[in-house]
Amino acid sequence: MTVPIRLDACAKHYGATRVLEPLDLDITAGETVVLLGPSGCGKTTTLRLIAGLEVPDPGGRVRFGPRDVTDLPIERRNVGMVFQSYALFPNMSVAQNIGYGLKIRGVATAERRRRVGDMLDMMRIAELQDRAIGQLSGGQRQRVALARAIAVKPDVLLLDEPLTALDAKLRESLRVEIDSLLRGLGITTVYVTHDQAEAMALGDRIVVMSKGRIAQIGSPRDIWFAPADRFVAEFIGTTSPLPGEIAGGILTVAGATLPWAAGDGPVDVVVRPDAATLVGDGAGPGRLTATVRAAQFLGDRTRLAVTVAGDHLLTIDIGARETPAPGTTVTLALHPAALIVLARR
Repeated sequence: MTVPIRLDACAKHYGATRVLEPLDLDITAGETVVLLGPSGCGKTTTLRLIAGLEVPDPGGRVRFGPRDVTDLPIERRNVGMVFQSYALFPNMSVAQNIGYGLKIRGVATAERRRRVGDMLDMMRIAELQDRAIGQLSGGQRQRVALARAIAVKPDVLLLDEPLTALDAKLRESLRVEIDSLLRGLGITTVYVTHDQAEAMALGDRIVVMSKGRIAQIGSPRDIWFAPADRFVAEFIGTTSPLPGEIAGGILTVAGATLPWAAGDGPVDVVVRPDAATLVGDGAGPGRLTATVRAAQFLGDRTRLAVTVAGDHLLTIDIGARETPAPGTTVTLALHPAALIVLARR
């Protein structure tokens, strides 16, 4: 049975140190929610509260549907969990690892074998069933850990940075597989990561956390296109913040001017690499002069580090065949629809 999750006023202290401010969070049944943020932001603590590995401070409650599970340990919450280290048993085979949770729950031998077989097929590792854990690659271990977590038919699936130990190419391919798996199973899932690409690819909603608080909750598109504040804007993707000013319907930033309908006063203008284009000399809306400091060829594009308005550093992407040399003066055109403009606080 898939269940919704609700956290009410869940705070957490370790001794005198508060690592999580009182937090309210609703997760819909069958939804995949990603907890995203830098190290120390409280995302893993939140996951451990949901799992039953930690208990919230007095007054905090954790509910799975109508059931209050605050005081229940992990083994009584019917959760499946995949740890960063995978926590597989080295003295057991692949099949024995997958069936371990079923065995301790008292599932009959025939049913246990059937469900282990289903998991082996689902993860495409049937040929590895008798292999020792020490003989597996990182990607294979990750599949075994997922299979073990799902085999018990959990109400809630919890994943704590499960791809961190893998190389970049394998992470990307497994990210696609996990996304397909979660959408096919429909299990309520909470996924912890500090990797923005993982969060964007996997989350129905993303919870961005900072210093023990929720900074913003929204769909990946909400978080990307409409960040709530400068922290969220700078944490998601490559960004270059510039000081600006809105007055009389005109936005002025780094010497460029653009028509701007909303707001008035000082603002922070967050520029992502795709928010500017290299253009020829000449005047026009959003045009600004920049000096190239470095150019990196990335295969499908060239990434420029340029300075504008004296000493403000800006990162932009241009065509792969464009190669302005360091020290060159260039003209950029800002794209209004791609700019993120936030009231300065």
